[in-house]
Amino acid sequence: MSLLSVRPVCRRSWFPRPTADGVVLGLIVTNVAVFLLWRIADPTFMRKNFMISVENFTSGRVHTLITSAFSHIEVEHLVSNMIGLYFFGMNMARTFGPEFLLKLYLAGALGGSIFYLVHHAFLVPKGASGAVNAIMLLDIFLNPKATIYLGLVLPVPAMLMGVALIGKDILRIIEGDSQISGSAHLGGAAVAALVWARIKWRI
Repeated sequence: MSLLSVRPVCRRSWFPRPTADGVVLGLIVTNVAVFLLWRIADPTFMRKNFMISVENFTSGRVHTLITSAFSHIEVEHLVSNMIGLYFFGMNMARTFGPEFLLKLYLAGALGGSIFYLVHHAFLVPKGASGAVNAIMLLDIFLNPKATIYLGLVLPVPAMLMGVALIGKDILRIIEGDSQISGSAHLGGAAVAALVWARIKWRI
């Protein structure tokens, strides 16, 4: 048999490639699952494994830098974050791919956790906002002239929305908000700014 007639063997992947819907819905389901765990699991276990704090970090529980990115303290906070994650996340995943979205979420989680630790604030389980904020603000940075519907009703320019979000987080730090971490949000914003600069540099 001639060597020229040999056909290359196609390798099958054991795992299907992720889709935009799959990654976004997977992140939402994980956030909801962890939210429910906070209400049914042992509180000590949850604090040690799903809450970012100086004590956890210095005790070697560095995995909380990521696991805290799936924690929320209130239903309202969870719902608002998941709505933002769905709409902005779907846009990011369709534009840059689902793998990009997942990496951005995790990078936002790390950025938010690191900013929180640097700020030396007392943390309750609410670290997910840094990750979601990275996704929302990157979309705003890339599309500043777009229209965002606040509360799904009121049209607001994306640029104005971005300024308001960052300003509100700075105010949270100044006022010492104990419910929502402004420093974690700003960590996510910093990640979004770095990714935006990298994307613009490549264009």
